[in-house]
Amino acid sequence: MRKILLLVLCFASLAFARAQYNIDRLIRVGQSALYYEDYVLSIQYFSRAIASKPYLYEPWLGRGEAKFRLDDYVGAEADCTEAIRLNPYVPVIYELRGLCRIKQNNFSGAIADYDKTIEYEPDNKNLWYNRVLCKLEDKDYDKASADLDVMMRRWPKYSQAFRLKAELCLQQKDTLQGSQYLDKSLELNPYDGEAWATRSMISLAKSEWKDAEQQLSKAIHLKPSMAGYYVNRALARYNINNLRGALADYDKAIELEPNNFLAHYNRGQLRVQVGDDNRAVEDFDFIIRLEPGNVMAIYNRALLRERIGNLRGAIADYSTLISQFPNFWVGLSNRARCYRRLGMTAKAELDEFRIFKAQNDKSNGYQPRWSKKKIRDVRKRSEINFDKYNQLVVDDKAEVDHEYENSYRGKVQNRHLDVEYMPMYQLSFIQYNNGVKSYVASDEIVDRFNKEMAEKSDATIHNASLPLQITCNPKSLDEETSKRYLVMIDSLSDMIQKSKDLRGDKGYLLKRAVAYCVTQNYYDAENDLSAYLQIDSTSVLAYWQRAVCLTMLRTFDASMGGKPMFSEQKAIDDLAKAISLDGNNAYLYYDRANLYAASKNYGKALADYDKAISIDGRLAEAYYNRGMVRVFAGNVEQGVADLSKAGELGLVDAYVAIKKYGNKKGK
Repeated sequence: MRKILLLVLCFASLAFARAQYNIDRLIRVGQSALYYEDYVLSIQYFSRAIASKPYLYEPWLGRGEAKFRLDDYVGAEADCTEAIRLNPYVPVIYELRGLCRIKQNNFSGAIADYDKTIEYEPDNKNLWYNRVLCKLEDKDYDKASADLDVMMRRWPKYSQAFRLKAELCLQQKDTLQGSQYLDKSLELNPYDGEAWATRSMISLAKSEWKDAEQQLSKAIHLKPSMAGYYVNRALARYNINNLRGALADYDKAIELEPNNFLAHYNRGQLRVQVGDDNRAVEDFDFIIRLEPGNVMAIYNRALLRERIGNLRGAIADYSTLISQFPNFWVGLSNRARCYRRLGMTAKAELDEFRIFKAQNDKSNGYQPRWSKKKIRDVRKRSEINFDKYNQLVVDDKAEVDHEYENSYRGKVQNRHLDVEYMPMYQLSFIQYNNGVKSYVASDEIVDRFNKEMAEKSDATIHNASLPLQITCNPKSLDEETSKRYLVMIDSLSDMIQKSKDLRGDKGYLLKRAVAYCVTQNYYDAENDLSAYLQIDSTSVLAYWQRAVCLTMLRTFDASMGGKPMFSEQKAIDDLAKAISLDGNNAYLYYDRANLYAASKNYGKALADYDKAISIDGRLAEAYYNRGMVRVFAGNVEQGVADLSKAGELGLVDAYVAIKKYGNKKGK
């Protein structure tokens, strides 16, 4: 009995260990999917881990981050709150929840989270910076000022603290001291875009338009994705008669923020000035869809509709205004004029009688011409004054756009790479799709494998008949697609377990490995590929895909701050073995070149890219990456030529790279 009991306990402990291993693997794979920006898929993995062990905080935190990436700030905050309940001693959870609360304008809640995080990490100046921003948003200027005083003492070379102090002074109308703090901030860091934007606010307030335009140009050069900077520079350009430049700035602001009110409204006003009435109507249409009760936009659209001959539309707009402002005599006069043009004399006379009866000494329907002074005036956004209908709009309160610091680990948006090469080619079930419409990624060995599998396809296996594809940079999965592939993995696993001849059924092992890759589970994919190579040590496809898996695992392990499980050389060796078995496969040379390029072994990288291009002259990614390698090896002219060829073959990103690196010619 004692022996039996001991065996039972041993098996129970083994089962528990395996269950724990599976949960750890689920969490790890979820983190990998999160790192590679497959957020919906990562939520699937974390949800599975939560269903199995809801008392672990890691999957709650991981799922919260994935939801944060998908802009589900309410769900992300709820997951973070549960993670904190399970483990209140992990500071990064408070930081993530603070960011979720900021996105929901719950600044007091965010401050409480940053207070807690700073208890654990008092020397993290990014946390102090975000907390000050929250206090400024919460109008708690005294505490914000006290925090900034501490920051300036502790980090005397931290320029952003001086810049925030300057903003605080400006909000308290202390322009002189604000300028002094800004000077100090720019002295410490002349490449701070927000500091230049803050400096421009002083110039705009003083109507120093040329200075403001120059300062905003510097801010835009340093932070080109901030829509508010373009809106403010457009105002400065407008006031120095650079209408073309102002319109270009509004176009760019709308490209960055399609719902930007000021950009649409003011672009509409500028289009009126340059006679582009039809497109001005489009801008005011957008504003009214955004804010149906915006009477100034409705009035402007009414005038424009009347001008372009849409009289019934103009009457509708004038009627909307008159219903809100019964004594709006100009509107009544304009509507009467529209009625007369449509032959609706009776309605026109009713409007004209209302004006005659109510107005004694006012001129009917007269609109003064724009003077040089009036044309440069602006009005506040909330101001309703029909005499100012043709003026540009500014925010009620001038503020600088801020970017909050994200310092917690695993943040995808902080993975700023010095060089962005096109990714590796790999096996997948998802067709090649990266913008090169005319190119079909194919290989004879892949086609042969698909033909063999089609002959023995088992209809009971979900998606088992899907052929292997060759792809580059496969797209992220949505919820439905990710579930379909997870079901496919379960079905293939069942088939493999029941197989009486795994050597004959090894194709299912390879397919499962590819399915694991599609679902970002490179750990199990690598295990399957290694098992496949134990059965067939001459498989080009297995060596190729395993090299991809090893590379992805190594990249992810490095991002988590740990020691990579596999060396880069192991992936290179797998590709070398595959090339020895199939020396006419351009994708193998391309992938190996990518590994050499990543380690800055430019000579070997160029040799492999040359070989890939000699085999397949339409491989756009090879031209792109070879161009990047040449640029960084100092041969800019040939590098730009390669990038140009990649763009010619359909890679739009190549033109972005040309713009970035092409001006280095001859330097």
